[in-house]
Amino acid sequence: MEEEQQKTLTLTSEEREKDAASSVSAMEEEREKDAASSVSAMEEEREKDAASRVSAMEEEREKDEAMSDSDDSDSDDEAQQNIQLQSLQTELAANPSNYDAHLQYINILRKTADVDRLTKARELMSQIFPFTPTLWQQWIKDELSLNTASRPDVFSRVLQLYERATFDYLSVSLWCDYLHFLQDFDPMVVQCSPPGISKARDLFERALTAAGLHVAQGTHIWEAYRLYEQAILLTIDESDGQAKEKQVQQIRSLFHRQLSIPLADMNSTLIAYKTWEVELGNFHDVSIDLIDTYPHVASAYQKALEMYNARVHLEEQISSQDISDSERLQQYMNYLKFEQSSGTPARIQVLYERAITDFPLSPELWLDYTRYLDKTLKVGKIVSNVYSRATKNCPWVGELWVRFMLSLERGHASEKDLAQIFEKSLLCTFPTLDEYLDLFLTRVDCLRRRITFTRGEDSLEYITIRETFKRASDYLSPYMKNTNDLLHLHAYWAHLETKLGQDITAARGVWESFLKTCGSMLEAWTGYIAMELELGHINEARSIYKRCYSKRFSGAGSEDICNSWLRFEREFGKLEDFDHALQKVTPRLEELHLFRLQQESKSVEESENNSRRNVRDKRKLGSDIADEQSPAKRKKDAGKKVTKAPQDNKYQVKNSPQVTKVEGANQKKGKSDDNPSEHKLTVGKRRAYSDQCTAFISNIHHTANDDHIRDFFSDIGGIVAIRILHDKFTGKSRGLAYVDFLDDEHLVAAVAKNKNTLLGKKLSIARSDPKRGEKETFDPKNTEHAHATNHSDKKGSVSKETDDTLKREVKDAKLSSKKPGSNNIQFKGKNTFAMPRNVRPLGYTANKPKAEEGDEKPKSNDEFRKMFIG
Repeated sequence: MEEEQQKTLTLTSEEREKDAASSVSAMEEEREKDAASSVSAMEEEREKDAASRVSAMEEEREKDEAMSDSDDSDSDDEAQQNIQLQSLQTELAANPSNYDAHLQYINILRKTADVDRLTKARELMSQIFPFTPTLWQQWIKDELSLNTASRPDVFSRVLQLYERATFDYLSVSLWCDYLHFLQDFDPMVVQCSPPGISKARDLFERALTAAGLHVAQGTHIWEAYRLYEQAILLTIDESDGQAKEKQVQQIRSLFHRQLSIPLADMNSTLIAYKTWEVELGNFHDVSIDLIDTYPHVASAYQKALEMYNARVHLEEQISSQDISDSERLQQYMNYLKFEQSSGTPARIQVLYERAITDFPLSPELWLDYTRYLDKTLKVGKIVSNVYSRATKNCPWVGELWVRFMLSLERGHASEKDLAQIFEKSLLCTFPTLDEYLDLFLTRVDCLRRRITFTRGEDSLEYITIRETFKRASDYLSPYMKNTNDLLHLHAYWAHLETKLGQDITAARGVWESFLKTCGSMLEAWTGYIAMELELGHINEARSIYKRCYSKRFSGAGSEDICNSWLRFEREFGKLEDFDHALQKVTPRLEELHLFRLQQESKSVEESENNSRRNVRDKRKLGSDIADEQSPAKRKKDAGKKVTKAPQDNKYQVKNSPQVTKVEGANQKKGKSDDNPSEHKLTVGKRRAYSDQCTAFISNIHHTANDDHIRDFFSDIGGIVAIRILHDKFTGKSRGLAYVDFLDDEHLVAAVAKNKNTLLGKKLSIARSDPKRGEKETFDPKNTEHAHATNHSDKKGSVSKETDDTLKREVKDAKLSSKKPGSNNIQFKGKNTFAMPRNVRPLGYTANKPKAEEGDEKPKSNDEFRKMFIG
């Protein structure tokens, strides 16, 4: 047993030693492992730290580089924006009416987030131009988002912006935004206090008045109103039955009002109303008919539905995007005519506002709108507000400014307001001077009425009118010199100086100033004289006549002023005064009479010269014979040698202002002239007349026109053309005319009406026939067809020497017409005097032997070139 115990002890000791050794070795191994792991961990951590530091440094470097790049780009953008802002500021300073420059300036300032400069820029633009609904919504959004925390007045500021925005144009979306803003930000409205509820309802009613009748979009405002009232219903205590019933009745009334108006989605509104009544327990189901419960509502709804159906196609046309703007505007005008036929002013005004919103720059639309308001409303703030917007949108239309001032006067506006609108109008640019004149006259009219019919605090001094006239004269005189409009302005001025200003010296000063620049106007002198006569100043009027009777006026003005002086002395003067006037006027009238005759003669001669210069074709006798020639004969005649006609056989007769050269023809031999070009008649710009079936009429009344002559020959008919001769300078009728007829039968009937009366004067009618045969002699007494006798009677008889010369020339013409080769006879005369004038051609020699036909040697083509080309 002891041995066994000994063995176990030895075993245990060995085991203990082994365990201790193993534990020591295990501890050492663990320590080595821990040390190795700690070293490796430290190395890994160091590597990780180094890698992280490197990556962090790289990230920081990349961020720094990115930041530097962004800073550079931001600085570049900022510099570019500053340049653009400076350029736009310069442009707007030079031209404040540049709409696009204003918009660009505002858009750049929005990017910079400079609230103060942005607000100033918008305020400046809104003073000149009305803002569109989009621009107003953009402005309000910026006010709510930019630095609102630092601006405690933002609510009142936005409220003012909404008020201004709803003034410029009609916009349902803008009204809805306004209503939602009030419900969300107004403390009293949010708390549903009685003042808040009243404030919100007032705004809703304003919105309904402005846009509740908008057929396409008015439903949105009605729905917003109902939702607000339903929200109020939920805040009422269940125990307060009376208040709850009152609110229910308020909502029901809104439904009934909406159902009686022709709006889009009327059926949806009816279903919503029935559903609401079902929820309250008043209706069993939605299918119930309103006529059983509310018959008046059912009747109003049916009528509104019919009105809406009548307007559906018109709404579709103005909403169509497939048509041009001009066609769309025309559709609006058609829609307006349709609404005006129904006679509902509120609905018509809403439609006008819709059209204005879509076409704000249409002058015709604004003029039509304001005319309608002047006709229906006439006075009131509504009309003046519309005119204010009209002149902002179309400031170049003078009529809008004129009617704006008249509208303010009807509304009993103050003198300060009228003067302000007048000064604004003068800053605009109008296309015509008449519009400036109309503005000045309207302003003067208003001042005159106030001075004449207003007494008390609003009475004005006459000096205001005088200053207005002075400004008008200084502005308009350089551009309206010698015009009737400027004359009427000064006449009005002088009249008011005598009536309101009680200053005859100032009135005379007005006329004297006007005569310095427009003294060539007869009406200026007669107006001055009329003023003196009206005031009973006979001697002053006589002195004006003495100053102006010798002046030269246009037309018959010089004769008129002389005759006017004589009438004046007959009515107001003594015999000595009349004799003195007669002594002064008589030589002046004779001088003027002689001058008129000379001018008439000169005008006729110039007319004849111009016609002769432009003549290309000549009238020809025997043209029928020439037309009957065969082509071979015409070719043979065209190839004949040119034979120079005897020059002393050419006699010229001037028959009318339209010169006609008549050439003789040998009708017995059936021969035409060798030179075909001499048979052609070309009259430049004037028309050539053959006078084949033409009647010449003289002693016509100076007021007679084509219609009078046509009516005179209406029993005969067959009139082709009527030519009344007029004076070149005065444009007045000379009492002469040519009338072309279809054939000889009508012409003979017309000549038979000789000595019949037209407009109180007996007409002299004769056949006009410029073609004369070779046996026809020229009789200077028988020249009525050339309407020379009338003028010769006025000018006096021709001297004896002239008559002898005339007879010799006619005798030579008869003798020469009998010689061979004298087929070409050319007559030319002067229509002012009954005396034909023999115009000998250049190089004529009286003793030169006359070459017989065929004796002259034919010239070659080279010789002709040398003769004409040189």
